[in-house]
Amino acid sequence: MKDSQRKILLDISRRAIELYLEIGKKLSPYHEDFDDEDLWTRRGTFVTLTIGRQLRGCIGSIIPTKPLILDIVDNSINAAFRDPRFYPLTKDEFKAIDIEISILTIPMRLEFSDVQDLYDKIRPGIDGVILRRGIYQATFLPQVWEDLPSKDEFFGNLCYKAGLPYNCIGLKGMEINTYQVEAFSEKDFRK
Repeated sequence: MKDSQRKILLDISRRAIELYLEIGKKLSPYHEDFDDEDLWTRRGTFVTLTIGRQLRGCIGSIIPTKPLILDIVDNSINAAFRDPRFYPLTKDEFKAIDIEISILTIPMRLEFSDVQDLYDKIRPGIDGVILRRGIYQATFLPQVWEDLPSKDEFFGNLCYKAGLPYNCIGLKGMEINTYQVEAFSEKDFRK
């Protein structure tokens, strides 16, 4: 994406959160106001909110089901007000948040024979990972590698997030999909 497109998406995200915070209404961008076709392609996205370096909300859609600009609106509102790990965002917090947007590639199944083979194929800092076993599923964006650089720690926490035992990665029936992201934040545009 071009910087101009990134700025539009970050602005839409902030405006969506602000409108919902102020009057409980969902922002509705119109195609005629944003005629750049790249903004209307179907893409999976995540919106991550931080205050300082502390996570304040992160919600997304892995599979592209709606146009990018509309997915950003929904995920911005959900990250701010519906992330079950946090209380809804307050007006004071709104002033302090930094918004990061991640645009995802289509997830691809990763075939592996055992834990070591998986570890050999995974690219820390590049691959986002979706872990699935039966009804249990969780994902970590590639950015999570910054906080969990060890593969054991990364996968252990991903197992835990999915509601599985910390060492679940070696269990039979484990499915792993990977994806990559184009991530950008408001911090990128501050001078």
